Amino acid sequence: MIQAEVLIARHGNTFAPGETPRRVGARTDLPLVETERATAIGEYLKAEFKPDVIYCSPLLRTKQTAQYALEAAGFDLEIIYDDRFIELDYGPDENKIEDEVIARIGQEAMDLWNSKGIVPEGWSVDVKALKLAWYYFFKELETKHKGQKVLVVTSNGIARFAPAALPHLANKIPSLKMKTGNLSHFQKRTTDQWQCTFWDKKPIDLLS
Repeated sequence: MIQAEVLIARHGNTFAPGETPRRVGARTDLPLVETERATAIGEYLKAEFKPDVIYCSPLLRTKQTAQYALEAAGFDLEIIYDDRFIELDYGPDENKIEDEVIARIGQEAMDLWNSKGIVPEGWSVDVKALKLAWYYFFKELETKHKGQKVLVVTSNGIARFAPAALPHLANKIPSLKMKTGNLSHFQKRTTDQWQCTFWDKKPIDLLS
């Protein structure tokens, strides 16, 4: 029997086709430039995961993703905006293109960030606090949201610390990066630990 489960969604695109993406964190509040990825999330919700509760970062890109996804799914649910899921502060690399970021920190540092969540020098990221926030959120799911399906709409920097908060899952996922519009799912059965049933999957691939 499933005691608790959570679906984590990364927001959609904030850069138009042909525009060079930048590393945007909590200090850069960009809107979405398309609705397709949010709509795809909504199609998955409609078919496979009707949420009872929705948590969302207060940033515009995540709020719009949650709203468009709900519209596509045809669900009328209140969205709970929660600062626990706001994006990171990338310090001197905030709003810089990726080539500039790598030129400053080096490719090895970027690879370690994506594979192990090791924070590059200069970023204002409290890894211990992020892991604890996810740990207690998972505990909250087991009690406050017991038996419910919970959706969290957040950003890549925050989502990547969800598996790290569960010691038995730490270092089990090769790349912690979640691509825009992708989904990850965790569930806990009453007789088992939390498990990651899938990580960083396109909604359309999950439905095919």
